[in-house]
Amino acid sequence: MSGGRVRRSGLWVAGALAAGVLAVGASGCSGGGSGEGVGEGPSKTADHSTSGTTAPGHTAPGHPAPAAPQVDARGVQAKAYTRWGLPKPLTPPPTTPDRTPALHPSGPPVVLDRVKTTDKVVFLTYDDGAEKDPAFVKMVADLKLPLSMFLTDSVAGSNYDHFKKLRDAGNGTIQNHTTGHANLRTLSYEAQRKQICDQQDRLERHFGTRPTLFRPPYGNYNKDTVRAAGTCGVQALVLWRESMQIHNMQYAEGKRLKPGDIVLAHFRGPSELKGSTITEMTTRMLRRIQDQGFTIARLEDYLQ
Repeated sequence: MSGGRVRRSGLWVAGALAAGVLAVGASGCSGGGSGEGVGEGPSKTADHSTSGTTAPGHTAPGHPAPAAPQVDARGVQAKAYTRWGLPKPLTPPPTTPDRTPALHPSGPPVVLDRVKTTDKVVFLTYDDGAEKDPAFVKMVADLKLPLSMFLTDSVAGSNYDHFKKLRDAGNGTIQNHTTGHANLRTLSYEAQRKQICDQQDRLERHFGTRPTLFRPPYGNYNKDTVRAAGTCGVQALVLWRESMQIHNMQYAEGKRLKPGDIVLAHFRGPSELKGSTITEMTTRMLRRIQDQGFTIARLEDYLQ
């Protein structure tokens, strides 16, 4: 889980990071409010096959060929939105993002909690990796959700293949959240570097690419964190502006999303979500995003 205080600036550079504490109301661990009923996944359908056969490419007499599936601009079948409890399709993000490259090719990592853009997009990020629900892989694949996943080895490492499926299902990315979810501000520079660099090595070994983004546990960091992350190949420390609870979002400021906001969620199951599943929590989050006239985009597409 992650928590801490959010600064009001959208994009920080490492030289302005003396305090290094991020807060989004509560730590993102407790739920509140009430959410509408949500879809619980694909409905089961009966097998209507018959013993008769029809030659490939032909239709049996009296049985017109089925209509082509309705697919929207995001490549998602219309029925998928209904299946997962969404009242309408997700608007596709702009084909040409309004962005200002935020990552520096050299120098210390930047620190950001919002991306500078006028596009009405927000970004979904998930932390830790304790919950490994196969239904969530199906949801991400059906809705083509681009997720940035910040994984902690101590909880995600038991089944990295699950997160590889999630990455491939929604064109997502795998990013770094330390080996053991330590509060980095309590550690020495060398201990921080070990937490970050060791996880960089593990993730590169399992997923084939070395992460460029890093999220400090609890949002807690200091100048040593930024310096250590830079030596490990990290280009940005990614914080957040909203955190998704069980039913509703908590906002760093105000009560509404803003263009380019980074949204925090967690890989959690019913035991931590008071009976809700990660798919139900995600549906509620997507509804809140839709209700405010926003859609989701891939974070990495707006950073470089």
